[in-house]
Amino acid sequence: MSIKKKGSAEWQGSLKEGKGTVSTESGALKQNPYGFNTRFEGQAGTNPEELIGAAHASCFSMALSMILGQDELEPESIKTEATVTLEQDDSGFTISAIHLETRARVPGADQARFEEAANKAKEGCPVSKLFKAEITLDAKLES
Repeated sequence: MSIKKKGSAEWQGSLKEGKGTVSTESGALKQNPYGFNTRFEGQAGTNPEELIGAAHASCFSMALSMILGQDELEPESIKTEATVTLEQDDSGFTISAIHLETRARVPGADQARFEEAANKAKEGCPVSKLFKAEITLDAKLES
C-alpha cells in the first residue's frame, strides 16, 4: 500500500526580504505566511521547524496510541510537543535534534509499560524514521 499526501510552498523574493506561503492538500493549512522574519525573528506566521514539529508530534501520538492498543491499553489522552532545534554550523543550518515530550492518561498502564510503548513509538513512527537528527523523548504517564 502506498499513500501520498501533499504539502506545498510558494516563495517570492530574496531570502531576507522575500515571503512565502505554505498549504496542505487537505486545506488544514491554506496559504499560511512564512519567511525569514517568521523563522528567525519571531514574527507572526509559521516556519519549517514548527511544521516539522507538528508533523512529528502528531505522528508519534498516533503511533503511541496504536502500540498501546496492541497491549490492550486505550489512552484517554496523549499530548505531545516536539521541540525542533535548528543550529548554524560551518555548512549552513542543520536541524540537529528533536525532543519529544509526551504526557498521557492511560488507564491500566504503569510507567514502565508506558515508557516501553513510547520508545517503540519514537523509533517506529514514520516521521521519526525520516530524520537523521537525534530524536529524544521525555514520556510521563499522568494519572
